[in-house]
Amino acid sequence: MISKRYAGVAGLALVGALALTSCAANETAAEPAASGRTGGESLSGDLVGAGASSQGSAQEAWIAAFQGANPDVTVTYDPSGSGAGREAFLEGGVNFAGSDRAFNDEELAEGGWASCAPDTDIVELPLYISPIAVIFNVEGVDSLNMDAATIAGIFAGTITNWNDPAIAALNEGTTLPDLAITPVHRSDDSGTTENFTEYLGAVAPDVWTYEADGVWPIEGGEAAQGTTGLVDAVSGGNGTIGYADASRAGDLGTVAVKVGEEFVSYSPEAASAIVDASPRAEGRAEGDIAIEIDRTSEEAGVYPIVLVSYLIGCQEYQDAEVGSLVKAYFSYLASEEGQDESASSAGSAPISSDLRTDVEAAIELIK
Repeated sequence: MISKRYAGVAGLALVGALALTSCAANETAAEPAASGRTGGESLSGDLVGAGASSQGSAQEAWIAAFQGANPDVTVTYDPSGSGAGREAFLEGGVNFAGSDRAFNDEELAEGGWASCAPDTDIVELPLYISPIAVIFNVEGVDSLNMDAATIAGIFAGTITNWNDPAIAALNEGTTLPDLAITPVHRSDDSGTTENFTEYLGAVAPDVWTYEADGVWPIEGGEAAQGTTGLVDAVSGGNGTIGYADASRAGDLGTVAVKVGEEFVSYSPEAASAIVDASPRAEGRAEGDIAIEIDRTSEEAGVYPIVLVSYLIGCQEYQDAEVGSLVKAYFSYLASEEGQDESASSAGSAPISSDLRTDVEAAIELIK
């Protein structure tokens, strides 16, 4: 039975009908991969997803292409945040979720996915890989070098001015203003926040003494809802700094992060490199492909502040027709065409061929 939380969560997911719905009738038919069909069957029906706002631009492009190839299918995606997406999937309010982290071991042990057949496992597919940019708004400054301790000090509130010696020492020749720093964090439960705080705790544990969490661990400060809200807050401020999916950095200043002895700017290539250099989580069910990012890596060319955003679904759905739609949609997202579409529209890093092989095997489990 669906819990009392369902009404609020399902409402959150479904109200997001502003939520990224594309106009299938106006789309030109896409290339065959966008159909998601393997046997020539005709697809029809409604598919509802919700979750990570980091996937927003990619989902818009994916939905447009998929509906263009399948005009009898309507897909909606509410970019309500990773926590809301996982909760909506758990409660049966959506058919699939987007999340900037995989379900953890405790959540997996509890199970109870309302849309899934009883006692089935879930699939978690790392299909959206993107660097998290540290973005700032300081007039006349376009880029800065920072190490983990400096970034952690800023967000922990121990570095409070832009001309602080810790920042100046890493940026010789850059004129830094005597201006207060205003850190901005997410107000919602966010996988982007969890990835960012995980990085700070792994690389600067003496400065950032908090556990990794999707909920910002420090009271006070400026907070904003979702990726769009955070970017708007940084853009509209003076001396502001925040963190967001790199595809949304726009004209804001960005930070090159120290890795080993070099400073690495974010890029799809650097994000892909850290994913390929990182291990898989152990003890997971077949089809649950969770990546444990090695935030402390000092390999050349890797960018460690990266989010791996997952598409989450059931291995077996209570409604087999829904399962067929999810399988087809996920197949398109995992295809080279789908990954290239995400890269061009959202600046993400396409998954490697080895990872695609594992993802395709996981998708085959869906029914």
